Amino acid sequence: MPTAILTGQPVPGSSIESELRSLGFDVHLASGAADTETLLARVPGGERVAVVDARFVGHPHALRLGLTDPRFPLAAVPGAVTAQPAARQALTRAMARENSAGGGTAVAVDSLADRITAALDADGADVHRPELGSLVAAVPADPQARNEARQAVAAVDDEAVRLKSAVKARDGFFTTFFISPYSRYIARWCARRGLTPNQVTTASLITALIAAGCAATGTRGGFVAAGVLLIASFVLDCTDGQLARYSLQYSTLGAWLDATFDRAKEYAYYAGLALGAARGGDDVWALALGAMVLQTCRHVVDFSFNEANHDASANTSPTAALSDKLDSVGWTVWARRMIVLPIGERWAMIAVLTALATPRITFYALLIGCAFSATYTTAGRVLRSLTRRATRTDRAAKALADLADSGPLADAGAKGLRTAARRLPGFTAPAVALLGGAAVVAAAALTGFGGPWPLVAAIVYVLTSALAVARPLKGALDWLVPPFFRAAEYLTVLALAAKADVNGALPAAFGLVAAVAYHHYDTVYRIRGDAGAPPQWLVRTIGGHEGRTLVICVLAVLLTATQFKLALTVLAVAVALVVLVESIRFWVAAHKVGAPAVHDEGEPA
Repeated sequence: MPTAILTGQPVPGSSIESELRSLGFDVHLASGAADTETLLARVPGGERVAVVDARFVGHPHALRLGLTDPRFPLAAVPGAVTAQPAARQALTRAMARENSAGGGTAVAVDSLADRITAALDADGADVHRPELGSLVAAVPADPQARNEARQAVAAVDDEAVRLKSAVKARDGFFTTFFISPYSRYIARWCARRGLTPNQVTTASLITALIAAGCAATGTRGGFVAAGVLLIASFVLDCTDGQLARYSLQYSTLGAWLDATFDRAKEYAYYAGLALGAARGGDDVWALALGAMVLQTCRHVVDFSFNEANHDASANTSPTAALSDKLDSVGWTVWARRMIVLPIGERWAMIAVLTALATPRITFYALLIGCAFSATYTTAGRVLRSLTRRATRTDRAAKALADLADSGPLADAGAKGLRTAARRLPGFTAPAVALLGGAAVVAAAALTGFGGPWPLVAAIVYVLTSALAVARPLKGALDWLVPPFFRAAEYLTVLALAAKADVNGALPAAFGLVAAVAYHHYDTVYRIRGDAGAPPQWLVRTIGGHEGRTLVICVLAVLLTATQFKLALTVLAVAVALVVLVESIRFWVAAHKVGAPAVHDEGEPA
């Protein structure tokens, strides 16, 4: 149980002690700095501890934000400071300094908690100070100030502020106006019944899988039910994040589940639509796989660009300045958010078209919309990259190398090409990645199944992939390398499965791409959680992007169409088992050992 040390003389009528207990703290009273230091030393090192001024006046949610958010090792609001186990030593040092300076006298004229916070700042500690907005958090110095603070507390509805803050500050149009106005109340209902965000996330997944099952029936009633259930799943998807913000229940495992389940829900629904269309005699598996490839590549563009630039210095450009200026014009904000077709708008479109039209029309609309939004966002990011002089860090280059997912073939080739690569122009990496990827995809799509050209192109792709990563990815457009690799691998699988022209080849390809895409998403979430990339043994076991592409092209040359379908199925199952087992093991272990809590907002919901 976390411990709160209440310092100074208790104030008659104060509710601070009961408020701390309601937040789950075991409360101890301390008369001064020396007593506080003694009590602090008695608190077990593995527990959160807080120092709170007994004269504190404020909203309960201000205390909750300041003292219970699991994402920050150190946090403070006026009159209160807290430390998690990872920052315990920093708090202890600051406390010892204040005790020595104050001589252990009773705290009567100022706040010990605020002095400890100032000492932490002086030591260079990263103390999180939450945005309180209209919430009150103060340590009044006299009865008049205390009365004014109490009046200020009474004037603001703590619960209304808490409900409002449960909703993302920046979200899509559909979510903002059609989901969040009521989903926040569902989140509060869940919180009052002790439900966790992870439970709501799981409920959202189950609802989406049932929706996919309804779509797979191929009946009009099934399609209508699927559309309704998909919207219900999205409501729950919004609710889990709002519940996390409402009750500050953040965790590394929760962020991973939320992000991973979003992809699982959407891609399972694509498969359900394809199955339902097949029951009606319409084969749309190529469209379903194309939609998954396009959506995954869109996300890789987002991830790569953000990782390349989030800590870059001199990170400005005329394009970015124009974008910021447009954000100040009301109507353009919503228009630009809708253009990128975020998950809310995308799922609403899919749900409505499923209920009213056919799976083929649904996929056509999805492909056109996602292609347009991908072109818009990628073009803007390319312009930003070309018009600014950003210096990228080693961390950014390492993140891009991890996102590239290079296997042993590319790694070995990169070592041999390292010296030559340093003498090439700065645009070499994305250029050769694009050319090599385009070569293997074109060979797979434009030649007959079983011919040698895809294999020749795959060998060229291995060489260009090695050259692309032969030097650190710090160039202006080097963030395009991972998306080019993803598109090359996925589209090669799609093209070869389509050319096989045998029943079941495209569903098998869908499963293989889904398994590999999961691995790539898992890599992103590990990097975002500061956990590093997946272990090298995993990348080597599944071959890296260039190794898998080469193997698939070899299989297409050596096997008949039917045998190729079976090989794709076996590969899909093998890759899925390896990456899922390792991923689940990693995230569950990270959760058990108390990995830093995060809440990845990810794609606008």
